[in-house]
Amino acid sequence: MRWKHSIVLLQALCVGFAGAQSPEKNQAVYLYEGGDRAQRLAERARQEGALTVYTSLATSESVPLTQAFEKKYGVKVELWRSLSDQVVRRALNEAKARRHVVDVIETNAPELEALARERVLARFFSPHIADIPQWGVPAHRMWIADRVDFFVVAFNTARVRREELPATYEGFLDPKWKGRIGLEATDQEWLAGLAKHWGERRALEFFRGLVAMKPDVRKGHVLLSEMVSAGEVHVSLTNYASNADSMKRKAKPIDWKPVEPVIGRPQAIGLAANAPHPNAALLFADFVLSPEGQRLFDSMGRFPSSGKVKTDLIAFPYLMLDPIALIDEDEKWLKLWNELVTVK
Repeated sequence: MRWKHSIVLLQALCVGFAGAQSPEKNQAVYLYEGGDRAQRLAERARQEGALTVYTSLATSESVPLTQAFEKKYGVKVELWRSLSDQVVRRALNEAKARRHVVDVIETNAPELEALARERVLARFFSPHIADIPQWGVPAHRMWIADRVDFFVVAFNTARVRREELPATYEGFLDPKWKGRIGLEATDQEWLAGLAKHWGERRALEFFRGLVAMKPDVRKGHVLLSEMVSAGEVHVSLTNYASNADSMKRKAKPIDWKPVEPVIGRPQAIGLAANAPHPNAALLFADFVLSPEGQRLFDSMGRFPSSGKVKTDLIAFPYLMLDPIALIDEDEKWLKLWNELVTVK
């Protein structure tokens, strides 16, 4: 699977991080449901004073989110942002080295499922989990969906008119799109979603036709959105809707269309089993999953997962991916993807 292929395992023993808590002590914090939970959690988080968050959420949204938390609770957030595979690599390598630095990890749900299986994450309780749809709450509760993103078609508004875009992905096999298409390099999950919707035979036939169009394949969804807004790529077929929206709000010439089938994927939040600041970590998860945090996502053009927050951003049918099934089948789709796709 993607995260496993990219990890270089450490070969030497490293000194453990002195501030880390034991998983047993952290579980007592994470699973507490007493009547004084909210007050106790806030008080103890302030005593801890800080927490560290690893995320793939763009800084244009992750920084305002953490600043809002700091302002409300007076707890400092050390934020580290990178691509999702780098987030997983760093968290897993630190755990294997017994260097327990991170408190909260927020990224794609399949990547968090991979960390859950390595026991880097721990089960936790939040009263706001009750507001999250079933697809965002796995039975082990070691991650919870805090937002959603959708694979959509982004286009440069100076190069492409909205009415030119086909109604379905198969329309991009028309020769007029050759040399104009972009794909993100790690989106075998999108291919898996197409196969779930269309059936494997039809999806692979389409994808082989798409590869014959010689798409521009680049690593990084933000990078791909930037290339579309710059006109280097006319249309991106696996663009995150939220990234296009973020750049559109900055008056860049980019927009998007929900071409069928729209594939949705949960983004999620998880707590480190050995977090050095367990109370602050849980308080941050509470904030992100709360209506306040979810409304903040909505205001920034991110798609909130909570049923308590009504959003006008999701006005199209979609198929939601199952992160657990994605991890189980990732080797298959990664192999097919790598056989067909060449990354520049």
